[in-house]
Amino acid sequence: MKAFVHEEGRLRIGEMKEPIARIGEVVVALRAAGVNRRDLYIPVRRGSAMNALTLGSDGAGIVESIGEGVMAFSVGDEVIINPALRWYANSDVPPEDFDILGMPDNGTFAEKIVISAEQIEKKPAFLSWEEAAVLSLSALTGYRALFTKGELKAGETVFIPGAGSGVAMFLIQFAKNRGARVIVTSRNAEKRKKALELGADVALDTNADWKNELVDEKIDLVIDSVGRATFNRSLDVLKKGGRMVVFGATTEDTVNLDLRAFFYGQYQLIGSTMGSREELREMMAYIEKYRMHPVIDKVFELDDALEAFEHVEESRHFGKVALSIYK
Repeated sequence: MKAFVHEEGRLRIGEMKEPIARIGEVVVALRAAGVNRRDLYIPVRRGSAMNALTLGSDGAGIVESIGEGVMAFSVGDEVIINPALRWYANSDVPPEDFDILGMPDNGTFAEKIVISAEQIEKKPAFLSWEEAAVLSLSALTGYRALFTKGELKAGETVFIPGAGSGVAMFLIQFAKNRGARVIVTSRNAEKRKKALELGADVALDTNADWKNELVDEKIDLVIDSVGRATFNRSLDVLKKGGRMVVFGATTEDTVNLDLRAFFYGQYQLIGSTMGSREELREMMAYIEKYRMHPVIDKVFELDDALEAFEHVEESRHFGKVALSIYK
């Protein structure tokens, strides 16, 4: 079975054993997979690990075989992979045994995957394979950050630094469907234009003076995944008593915080990551209701996975990057 693996410090296309479904498991013949920035960090974290690990968290395909005890799915079902492992009910924090698919478990950059039947969901029929494949990780992350943790309401204003990311694309659409005002930022003029076309109300240059540009705005909620480069600037434009949800740090993890200004401002700082199966199902119902389509920037063949990684690493994409696995 062909797979894109990390082995002995290298990324390469290799051959992995054909997976077999055991009790409670299914084998899914993958049609497409989504590339996330998380996938780029895993080789760094593994270093020179000798064993071959198939990368990838997102994917969609057809159930090829089922193990004993699987009742909810049948051979031939079209499904998406839920990469949030063993987190079923919505909770304040993930359970102790929570993990994300793709490390240490073999992931979705392969022709097939064996996975617990608890980790798959029926594919929305109106989505293409590539759209379904990029859905789970980014959309679930955005849904929990915006609604479960951020508690966004109709009529509120949300500020989202970094308009080009895959999660940001879902955040814009989710927030507009909820009836919120959406403000985004990007260094790239073309990305700002596309964000406006997607529904954002305001798109600022990242290098602009945000406080001056937004002096007439009342920002109720900030959703920040950039980290040190935007954290304090985002906090500066948030209204007193406002909420700030952080789910990532693509720049440096550590920030300096003026505690006196923070507690006088009565701000709420909230952490978030991924989401539960319960939230995934809520999110998919939301996607179905509004007939939302993920924004696909570019599709690569599995053999060109390295090129896809470079595309994401250089932040050339607007929206999601997918790998096509089977025609």
